[in-house]
Amino acid sequence: MHSDALSIHRKDLMTGNANFTFNDVAILSVEAITAPEVVTSADIDERLAPFYERTGAQPGLLQSLAGITERRQWQEGISFMDAAAMAGEKAIQSSGIDRSRIGIIVDSSVCRERLEPSSAVDVHDQLGLPSTCMNFDIGNACLGFLNGMHLAGSMLESGQIDYALIVDGEGTREIHENTINRILQPDSTIDDLFYNFASLTLGSGSAAMVLGRHSENPGSHPMTGGFFRAATVHNNLCVGSLEGMRTDTRGLLEAGTEVAKLAWEDAGEKEGWYDMKYYVLHQISKVHTQAVIDTLGIDGDRVPRSFPVLGNIGPAAIPITLAGVQDTLEPGDGVMLQGMGSGINAAIVNLVW
Repeated sequence: MHSDALSIHRKDLMTGNANFTFNDVAILSVEAITAPEVVTSADIDERLAPFYERTGAQPGLLQSLAGITERRQWQEGISFMDAAAMAGEKAIQSSGIDRSRIGIIVDSSVCRERLEPSSAVDVHDQLGLPSTCMNFDIGNACLGFLNGMHLAGSMLESGQIDYALIVDGEGTREIHENTINRILQPDSTIDDLFYNFASLTLGSGSAAMVLGRHSENPGSHPMTGGFFRAATVHNNLCVGSLEGMRTDTRGLLEAGTEVAKLAWEDAGEKEGWYDMKYYVLHQISKVHTQAVIDTLGIDGDRVPRSFPVLGNIGPAAIPITLAGVQDTLEPGDGVMLQGMGSGINAAIVNLVW
């Protein structure tokens, strides 16, 4: 399913339309935790050497095509919830607020160890949050963190809560092992390598964000509004589990950039949205990042990149990348977050630092 079949019209997207504007919602802190164990693309190629020798495939695609030199893994014994909790603690400490005033915690992690209970209950307990703090998971592929920001912002704007905590913890040890072992099977082909290629681009890490009201928190960073767009006809282009991720790479790229373009055109109707200090894109690969830059016509020098050394960390990628550049931002700088999740869903969120 490619060019013609992937044509998406505005009227189709408007059925999945969700625009929002906030008047008094702000980021108090955004923090990231880097997983400690480095796994280079060369390391993966070395493990796949028997496959390359048997099939005649060439190593080096993870670096040359995806632009990923390395990614990270958590040490043995660190759960996805542990990773999310570490980032959550860091964000709470950085925000300076009393954790007893947090009214909701949302865990947006794609990686989950169980069907129930939620990951959020574990993180809620680890962080010692009050019994009055609602806690649950949001699952929406790589868009979950932005969905969490929108939900929390809506609750802040309506006066239901005083503070919100969004967390995300992703890990790749199991999916990498399963994928490499599958490719090393004696009957695997070059097609199997490309079918499983996206799994090997994934990285581990965690992020967290504290949100509150701008009027009550001097020095906070307003979240002023955004757009969500859906094109769910493409829900089968990327399907993942801890066993692996099967991806129609070209189809996903074409459909995703087209949805992003239409959402961007709506964003462009807002004054100043074409002149941001940074455009923080979901971090997938070199090819995807360049495609989005070209499609949207934005300045590539304003697009910070974390994927070369961290890989694709799912919904944690945007807050991790934002956390990495926050010290270079000045008050009043504009930042646009542009998210993409398999399904396909897209989002644009506007910040004023």
